[in-house]
Amino acid sequence: MPEPEALDRQALAALIAAQPPAEAFGPDSDTPALCIAATAITPATTRWLRALPCPVIAIGPATPAQARGCDVMLPDLASAHPLLTNITRSPITAMALVQHLRASCTLSLTDTLTAESFAYATLQHGPEFRRWQVQAAALSPLSPADPPLQIEHSGKTLRLTLADPCNHNAIGTRMRDALCEALDLALTVTGPVQLTALGRAFSTGGAVAEFGQVGDPATAHWLRTLRLPATRLARLAPRLSVHVQGAAIGAGAEIAAFGGRVTASNNAWFQLPELRYGLIPGAGGTASIAARIGRHRTAFMALSMARIPARTALAWGLIDAIEGGKIPPPG
Repeated sequence: MPEPEALDRQALAALIAAQPPAEAFGPDSDTPALCIAATAITPATTRWLRALPCPVIAIGPATPAQARGCDVMLPDLASAHPLLTNITRSPITAMALVQHLRASCTLSLTDTLTAESFAYATLQHGPEFRRWQVQAAALSPLSPADPPLQIEHSGKTLRLTLADPCNHNAIGTRMRDALCEALDLALTVTGPVQLTALGRAFSTGGAVAEFGQVGDPATAHWLRTLRLPATRLARLAPRLSVHVQGAAIGAGAEIAAFGGRVTASNNAWFQLPELRYGLIPGAGGTASIAARIGRHRTAFMALSMARIPARTALAWGLIDAIEGGKIPPPG
């Protein structure tokens, strides 16, 4: 990978004046991502930058107006290296991610979930996901706990506990269906709802051995429309409390972020690793996480696949407090 450069205002203006075709950026091009100095972004260049079929990475402090013209904001070029490496490996997925996050700024939460599902289903039949599938062909299926979820209704409070610690509370088909049924129950009551987990991890996310089992993207989207916990969680958010310990990876982080109040233990950490599989977050994270930390940090999490420790999550607003023990109700 060539040494990246951050275009200054003059260089960016010259690039735009040259009227390069869209094919000069993104997948199958020499520019899978564009790095520019934040000071190069002006109202006149923002529309052009937002139309690019690749991530736009701004280097240096950016004003709110300048932030509209980029997908990620980083302090220096050195910080961009991990993202550029990942983008180069999965340029189609990286393009789809930032295009979706840009568009979602004008969508309702419900519409964002629908758009996320369309993009996720499409990518499941793309070359980058297919490449991962070949490498992961030998993955063993889960043997989930029975039941994978505990439900306790005490007084006015409904307590839901992910109860498959041997599998780090992975969200396989059985856990997903149990969670949907429990959340449907939660929608019929009016009291607080608490979501916690047993074991060392809150959830390591989707059961990767089950990825891509549906034969076509249309059916995959249909099933996700029916059986996505996120659609229920979004409706429950004002009275939903979530506590995270250990890892909250992929769907684990995405589900947790729907909480009206999210607390975490000191050892908690959050990660969006879907780019590794040629996918974007598909459990509602482009709605839930973006609502908490904004699209730029959401894009950073997804493109860097970095682990975000509890202290950083608190500073960003991904969680509301670091604490142990009992979970206070939302509000």
